[in-house]
Amino acid sequence: MRGKDLDYLYVLKALNELPFQVGKKLLIDILQGNSNESIQKNKLFRLDSFATMAYSKEELNDILSNLIMNKLIEFVPMNGYMKVLNLTLKGIEEIKNPTLHEKKLKAKFKVHETIITKEDKKLFVAVSFFLSGFTDEQKKAVVSPKPKILCIAGAGSGKTAVLTKRIEFLSEFKGVDPKKILAITFTRKAKQEMISRLKNVPIRIETFNSFCEGILKKYNDLAYDRKVRVISYGDKMRLMKKALMNMQTDMSRACNQYFTVNQRRGKTDEELAHIFMNDCFYFRSKQQTILENPIAKLVFDVARHLEEFMLREGLRDFDDQIKDTLNLFSMQPGIIPKFDHILVDEYQDINSEQENLLEVFDAPNLFCVGDPRQSIFGWRGSKIQYILDFEDKNSAEIITLTKNFRSTAHIVSLFNASLQDMGLPDLDSHIEGEKDVRLLNFANEAAEFEFVIQTILASKLDRSEIFVLARTNRQLTDLSSIMKQRDIKHTIRSEELKRVLGEDSAVTLATIHAIKGMEAELVFVIGATGLNFPCRGSDHPVMELIREEYDREEEEKRLFYVALSRAKKSLYISYTGKSLTRFFNSEMKKIVGAKEEPKTQTKLFNKQKGKGHAAIEARIKEWRREKAAELGIQPYLILHDKTIIELATSEPVELEDLEMIYGMGPVKVRRFGKELLDLIHS
Repeated sequence: MRGKDLDYLYVLKALNELPFQVGKKLLIDILQGNSNESIQKNKLFRLDSFATMAYSKEELNDILSNLIMNKLIEFVPMNGYMKVLNLTLKGIEEIKNPTLHEKKLKAKFKVHETIITKEDKKLFVAVSFFLSGFTDEQKKAVVSPKPKILCIAGAGSGKTAVLTKRIEFLSEFKGVDPKKILAITFTRKAKQEMISRLKNVPIRIETFNSFCEGILKKYNDLAYDRKVRVISYGDKMRLMKKALMNMQTDMSRACNQYFTVNQRRGKTDEELAHIFMNDCFYFRSKQQTILENPIAKLVFDVARHLEEFMLREGLRDFDDQIKDTLNLFSMQPGIIPKFDHILVDEYQDINSEQENLLEVFDAPNLFCVGDPRQSIFGWRGSKIQYILDFEDKNSAEIITLTKNFRSTAHIVSLFNASLQDMGLPDLDSHIEGEKDVRLLNFANEAAEFEFVIQTILASKLDRSEIFVLARTNRQLTDLSSIMKQRDIKHTIRSEELKRVLGEDSAVTLATIHAIKGMEAELVFVIGATGLNFPCRGSDHPVMELIREEYDREEEEKRLFYVALSRAKKSLYISYTGKSLTRFFNSEMKKIVGAKEEPKTQTKLFNKQKGKGHAAIEARIKEWRREKAAELGIQPYLILHDKTIIELATSEPVELEDLEMIYGMGPVKVRRFGKELLDLIHS
């Protein structure tokens, strides 16, 4: 019997065995053992791969999507327009050496039950006044004498409280010199929170960047042959403009080349320039060779100019700091600071350079706290494998915090069910509360947005206790436009930008990446469709050019978990049409009960239809009339009315999405696809 996790290999082997390239539909027919004209004509039923997978079409589509996301297979054009599936070199290698399967096995964390010994309990009693209100597992994490400890802290389990309390314990009860303790985290916000909790403990609290910047300032003359400083935002924009001028272009033309129509939608020229600039600097720091295409050449040329200008002017950016610090330490090992205790926050987000820095410190005592379930930054270099391998690498003690102090029991049950296959223990809720968890289906996005708005208007909560979370910036921008019309105060928060469109007590609209670590009484997770979870696109084209090695499908699933676990009392997950994300599994459906469709909100939307999809239909029909006259053919030969209605209601965003629309074959997608997407999103 083969394991289900290995079934993706049968898809790869089928593609490798086929005598010619095929599309998705024909491949699925072959794997299911269906009969059609092409299979009979080419005798494909004789293949070893024929009828090897007893899966539904939807399940096979999921497997194919996962393989595409992990770049084991790809769509390639044939005869100029038709798309067929092709094995990549990585896919061919995967058949010989199935690393994706091994990664999935490794991602199932090896968890031990946290045992509270008699000695532990004696110590708890001795410092009971100090540990009042903590659970036994939290107490153990605070006082354990083991030199290497990994604290697996689930969502809402009090990881920051444990980390800061352990620092207090080391300083006040164990007599550790505060100067020999380093606490290190990832963001300035997390650093400030730790500083505020440890006002009376004079230890060193740093982000990875601030630590490295301090070292480079102190030892500038050892690290460089001139005075080098951190580049400012103004410097970055100045160098960007200078680079583009040398390339005989400007920011506007570069952004139009770099971003698709949909990626530009809803963003100001300033926002596009900001994202493009950051992406070019990010690519510069990676110094990778990439596939040749117009976007790749644009970014590569800009990055080359930036590197030249920065060297000439003695500038470094945040990505240079840790590299330069590691180089300095390798040349001057005598200046490496010595710490007896290093404590690391958010360890699941660590990347290879940060891990190298911890190894260089070689502290006798290392305490790391994190949660593999919330590892969501693989796309920018973080590696979940470091937290998964920590026990074996360090012969460490594992302490697991499973008591959730944030969310009601129903919400905790829901996000537990979303990551059952990771093998981590379920969290237990500390709060019972009433059940207010809903899965909502809407006919279209406008009705979905109207539900969110009406619920916010009816809520008695302080608006700062309401989050609306989405996978993409595009959804937030569209919702923000409506909220501005209704004069609803709100803040937009993304990885790149924070735009405040209101004063205090504002609703927060945010991408899930940007909201990690935060919580609210009421959380909406909008757009929970198969197109968004997992998300195939990105607002950062450079991310598709840089080959970070991580399982994108698994990271997208963890991202959905992070979204659900932000809610304290009320959680509303919504989607449109029939495309609920496959991450919402059968166990989760049991928890929320039957699907609901709020008819009152749908009716309200229908009253305003002139502003919604009817307007899109009208634009497409007018375009069809003009196109038919231009080509001298009947309008229905270009698009059926049924096709126009489906285009208007589903609002596809990519050319590949158009192929799923009734009446849109490959030829029509090739001829009219870009024009239609512009019409839909204009």
